[in-house]
Amino acid sequence: MLIQLNGESFELPDGETVADLLARQELTGRRVAVELNLDIVPRSQHAETVLKAGDQVEVVHAIGGG
Repeated sequence: MLIQLNGESFELPDGETVADLLARQELTGRRVAVELNLDIVPRSQHAETVLKAGDQVEVVHAIGGG
């Protein structure tokens, strides 16, 4: 299936979750925020949130500072 990842087309197998996508991008365990179709997906729901063709996903790295 085809999704939009940070504004670019990205191919994934059917049934992939947000957690699977983060693992493919080598972002597991990193401080990131995930937005799916304009809604934030809480970290606790990454493993159960299944992606669908046409979804728009934004992954943003959290940066500390002051």
